[in-house]
Amino acid sequence: MRASRNRWYVVSVFFSFVLLHQADKLLISPLTVPIMEEFGITKTQMGAVSTVALVVAAVLYPVWGYLYDRYARAKLLALAGFLWGGTTWLNALAPNYPTFLVTRASTGIDDSSYPGMYSLLSDYFGPRIRGKIFGIIQLAQPLGFLVGTVLATTLGGSLGWRNVFLVTGSLGILVAAFIFFGIREPARGQAEPEMVGAEQVESPRINWDVAKGLLKKRSFLVLLVQGFFGVFPWQVLTFWFFAYLQTERGYDEGWAMITMIVAILALSGGYYLGGTLGDHFFRRTARGRALTAMVGVLAGTIFLLITLSVPADQKVLFLVPLIPMGLTMSMASPNVIATVQDVAEPEVRGTAQAIMSLADNIGAALAPLIAGAIADRWSLHVAILSICIAAWLLCAGFFALVAHLVPRDVAQLRETMRARASG
Repeated sequence: MRASRNRWYVVSVFFSFVLLHQADKLLISPLTVPIMEEFGITKTQMGAVSTVALVVAAVLYPVWGYLYDRYARAKLLALAGFLWGGTTWLNALAPNYPTFLVTRASTGIDDSSYPGMYSLLSDYFGPRIRGKIFGIIQLAQPLGFLVGTVLATTLGGSLGWRNVFLVTGSLGILVAAFIFFGIREPARGQAEPEMVGAEQVESPRINWDVAKGLLKKRSFLVLLVQGFFGVFPWQVLTFWFFAYLQTERGYDEGWAMITMIVAILALSGGYYLGGTLGDHFFRRTARGRALTAMVGVLAGTIFLLITLSVPADQKVLFLVPLIPMGLTMSMASPNVIATVQDVAEPEVRGTAQAIMSLADNIGAALAPLIAGAIADRWSLHVAILSICIAAWLLCAGFFALVAHLVPRDVAQLRETMRARASG
C-alpha cells in the first residue's frame, strides 16, 4: 500500500512539474503581441525566439539522456526545475530584443529534461498501464498552456509580461524542492513483468552496446522520423493559434480566451484517451499503440479542415469541430512515448527518449519560424493549414509502418528481460 501511495505521489509531482513548466514555456504565445510591440519586431523575428530555445533543447537532449541513464534521475529532475526558474528570471529582465533572444535560448536548457521523467515512471508502472500514465502526465501540457493563457490575460495587463515571467520562474524553484526531497530513485526495470516478485532487482547503468542497439530496432528508427514531422502541428498551433484568433478571425480577448479553453480541454482529454486506448489495444496486440496513433492523426486532419473552413463570424460554430480536432490530434503522443519504453531496455530508456526528443525538437525548432515566414507572406490561416495537414498525413504513414515492425522489437525486449530475471 505504501509503495502504491508513493508512486501516485510521483505522478502528482511530475504532473505539477509538467503543468507549471508548460505554463512557463508556452506563456510566450498569449504574450506574443505585447512582446512584439515592446521590442518592435516582425512575426519572423518572434518566431525565431521560440526557435532558438528549441535548438538549445535539441542540442542538450543527448546530454540529459546520458546523465539520466548514468546517475539518479530524480535529483537531475530537481536540477532541471532549478534551471527552469533561473533562466526564466533572466528572460524576464532582458532590456532589448537581442538580449531577450539570448536569454530565451537559455530557457531551452531545462526543456530537454523530460526523458528522465518517463524513464523513471516506467520503473514505477508496468507496460500494461504506461500509456495511461503517460497520458495523465501529458494532459498537463495543454492544461499548462491554459494556465499560462490565464496568467497572461489576467495578470499580463496589470503586472506586465516581465513580472508574469518572474512568477512562473519562481514556481520552478518550488517544484524542484518537491522533487529533491520527496521522490526516491527506483531500481531500473523493477516494473517489468518478468521482474515482478523478484527479491532483488539490479539497477543497471547505461551500456553503450545496448544504447547502440537502439539504432537496430526498426520500429524505433521509424518513430524517429515520425517525431521530426509530428511536432510541427503542436508547435505551430501552440505558438500562433492565439494570435491567429485575434488578428485573422477578429476575436476580442474574451472570445479568444473561450476558444482556447475549449481547445485545450479537448487536447487534454485526447492525451488521456489516447494513452488509455493504446493500453487497451496493446494488451491484445503489440501493434495496438501504433494503430491508435495512426487513427488519431488521420481524424485530426479531417477535423482541422472542417474547423478552419468555418466562417470567421461564426464563433460558436467554430467550437463544434474544434473539440474533436483537439481530442484526436493529441492521441498519438502518449502512444509514441509508451512504444519507446516497450522496445528499449531499462538502462537506456533515458537515452532512447532523448534521441526521440532530439528528432522532435529539430522539427519543432523549424516549425514556428517556418509558420511565421509563411504568415508574413500569406497568412496564419495558410501557415496552420498547410503545415498541420502535411505533417499529419506523413505521420499516419509512419505509424502504419511502425505497426508492421514493432511486434518483433517488443518480443526481443521481453526475451531480454526473461533472460535477466532467470539470472
